[in-house]
Amino acid sequence: MTRVRAISNRRRSIVLMLFVIPVSILLAIVLATSRSRAAEPATAAAPQTTQYLPSISDLMIATIQPRHRRLWQAAQNRDWAFAAYETGNLKGAFKRLGEAHPTEHDISFPEMISSVTEQPLKALTAAIEAKDQTGFSKAYADLTDSCNACHQALGHGVVVIRTPRGKSVSDQDFTAATP
Repeated sequence: MTRVRAISNRRRSIVLMLFVIPVSILLAIVLATSRSRAAEPATAAAPQTTQYLPSISDLMIATIQPRHRRLWQAAQNRDWAFAAYETGNLKGAFKRLGEAHPTEHDISFPEMISSVTEQPLKALTAAIEAKDQTGFSKAYADLTDSCNACHQALGHGVVVIRTPRGKSVSDQDFTAATP
């Protein structure tokens, strides 16, 4: 019973960490922005500033990758409601990524994202609704393969995503051979 409780506590810690880190980063950015604005005199003319736009890599690491990982974990726990929730979050994060970066390498980035994620996300949704672990595993692998194909197409083949293994907090394969 103690071992089960320790494993459960460890899982909660990992899930909490995956949530707290991105939220902490966003909070730090908001606080830094609000402090710099508060320090400016109200009567001074506002200098022309450049609004911060996170890079594609920033958004992938902060929004896409954690959702990909949590989606897998939800299915492993057969928590189909949470898996459905994370699928929706993942779709939304991909949409916002495309809106933030409309082109990449002279290609419509939203169209590229849609072309590689639409079918696997539909299959994931169907598997989750059916509570089909086998169908989920195939659709998840297809989504992961699609992500890696997009990385290759954009010249970022060194970024290899995989199906998470065990209790790892990352779904990135840091042992992949260089392209």
